[in-house]
Amino acid sequence: MAKGKETAFFCKECGYESSKWMGQCPACKQWNTMVEEPVAKSLPSMKASAKKASAFSSGRSKAVPSLLSEISVDEQDRMGTGFGELDRVLGSGVVAGSLVLVGGDPGIGKSTLLLQVCRNLAADGKQVLYISGEESLKQIKLRADRIGTVRGELRFLCETDLEIVQGVIQERKPDVVVIDSIQTMYREDISSAPGSVSQVRESTNVLMQLAKGLGIAIFLVGHVTKEGVVAGPRVLEHMVDTVLYFEGERTAAYRILRGVKNRFGSTNEIGVFEMREEGLCEVENPSEFLLSGRPEDASGAVVACLMEGTRSILLEVQALVTESNFGMARRTAAGADYNRINLLMAVLEKRCRYDLGRFDAYVNVAGGLKMNEPAMDLAIILALISSYKDKPVDPSTVIFGEVGLAGEVRAVSMAEQRVREARKLGFTTCVLPKLCLAKMKAVEGIRLIGVANVREAIGAVV
Repeated sequence: MAKGKETAFFCKECGYESSKWMGQCPACKQWNTMVEEPVAKSLPSMKASAKKASAFSSGRSKAVPSLLSEISVDEQDRMGTGFGELDRVLGSGVVAGSLVLVGGDPGIGKSTLLLQVCRNLAADGKQVLYISGEESLKQIKLRADRIGTVRGELRFLCETDLEIVQGVIQERKPDVVVIDSIQTMYREDISSAPGSVSQVRESTNVLMQLAKGLGIAIFLVGHVTKEGVVAGPRVLEHMVDTVLYFEGERTAAYRILRGVKNRFGSTNEIGVFEMREEGLCEVENPSEFLLSGRPEDASGAVVACLMEGTRSILLEVQALVTESNFGMARRTAAGADYNRINLLMAVLEKRCRYDLGRFDAYVNVAGGLKMNEPAMDLAIILALISSYKDKPVDPSTVIFGEVGLAGEVRAVSMAEQRVREARKLGFTTCVLPKLCLAKMKAVEGIRLIGVANVREAIGAVV
């Protein structure tokens, strides 16, 4: 090891630093997350911090605290991205001075989406800087030609040295910066390889200071691990203001943009996009495409109405119940919680006396969405019973409600908004919890059936 260098152990989950290896991280209590990386004994960043501290103590630089009444928040602080779906997930647009992390599987469309956002912002008169550490300028131009004509102040830079990137940002002071990706950035004063825990943490810290100090909105593209989380220390997600995940299969046409952290808005919103030859296009009515291609007169298929933030989404829940050929029945769930499926089937066996222990059960949420809202419980149960009895459910019926362990159907939020969305798409019957029916107004053109337990729901539908 070179003189002046030493190694330290970092936790991949939380970034905890230790001088020796430990099986369990003392900070986040995770096992086998400590990795050894070389670090410098004396970092310039530490010297810079000491200089700032001495300057503060000498009175040359003072921080002045402000009253809450003295702080003004204007709508001008938010910038529209040109995508209504993305603006909804971000909370009405991009906030100046924010740090946004966008993660997703390789090839899902992260770079394409951000390049389209940069094009829209530049056309709106904003100064945008796109910094790529993975592609050459020629590769970016080929992708830009595919998504359309670029107008305005949109500049590109291919660089991985963070000091050079920092100098360019401070010199030009753009309104928006895109870093593609954070795992390719490195600092020379840190001897570990790009993408390591130390490099990612320090690089993000520098970019965060640039965003807050200069009022620049910075987007970071993050690679994901096989578990589906952003690679690097978990502290990376704590440092940024917003964390967005791009979900979906690369072979499928539709993508889901989901916010899992947002300091400027709700974390329950989702945006739906369709991948086309000219790039990503937003889907303003997800229910319409999720219900397209529904089977006619097929058992085990029902329509549920769920809420994602302020948006009502209608989707198809499919179930297949067939007699098992093995000693132990199989349970499979796609788009729904596997443990929740087992719980609901246990409720059917105990409360309704259905012998499902010798039947295989497969549950699928059509369209590739992953939904965990409890309001989908009643739709799953009725889909299972429909397939078990081989009796189709009326295709003009929509179902929602939470199911408890006693077999009761519990109330859910925003019932009237769900019913109105179903009516708008042409559904004529809605099965919902009786408690919701007692508190909401009648909706013209749709028949409402309130149920208090699972038995009543099965009797009314199947």
